[in-house]
Amino acid sequence: MQKRTFLATGLATGLAAGIAAFVGLSTMALAQPVPTTPAPVPAVKLDPANTVYLELKTGRVVIELRPDLAPKHVERIKLLCHEHFYDGTPFHRVIDGFMAQGGDPTGTGEGGSKYPNVPAEFSTTAKFVRGTVGAARASDPDSANSQFYIMFAPSPGLDGQYTIWGQVVSGMQFVDQIKRGEGPNGMVTDPDKIVTMRLASEVK
Repeated sequence: MQKRTFLATGLATGLAAGIAAFVGLSTMALAQPVPTTPAPVPAVKLDPANTVYLELKTGRVVIELRPDLAPKHVERIKLLCHEHFYDGTPFHRVIDGFMAQGGDPTGTGEGGSKYPNVPAEFSTTAKFVRGTVGAARASDPDSANSQFYIMFAPSPGLDGQYTIWGQVVSGMQFVDQIKRGEGPNGMVTDPDKIVTMRLASEVK
């Protein structure tokens, strides 16, 4: 299986050469520091049926789902959260100043769920900013499954090339503390793991 990573080019200033790493060929050189500003906070009360609580060892990350942008991907995330699929899975690929990728039980970048892949739902309006949650995929645009990534910083080169299914609305400081990887591909040794990942409507 191909690794579900990134194939886009033209990332924001400070991110060298594009991410072409689904075969392990990423050559990123990241110089800019992670922003310290928090992710956007919604002006309205969150819908528990479209809110995910991602529990890390450092604290809770709250993600607002975007069914308006990616209904099929949101449906998949809800199903996997309901099945506790993500519990104990690692953030296997983490690149400082770029993103933290997880959702693969194998921790190799090649794993996924038992369900079929999800067709691409690229947006022409929503942008990849700090805290955006996107679907990781291989070279096939329709190869997203369970893996996802959370952006540390804006990456315009990903806009319109990857599906956006969520946005961190609180707890981004905990995402910033996820253990970074080493080398050009950002693979992590002894990675941090998701403690639990649940729909807010299912948390008592």
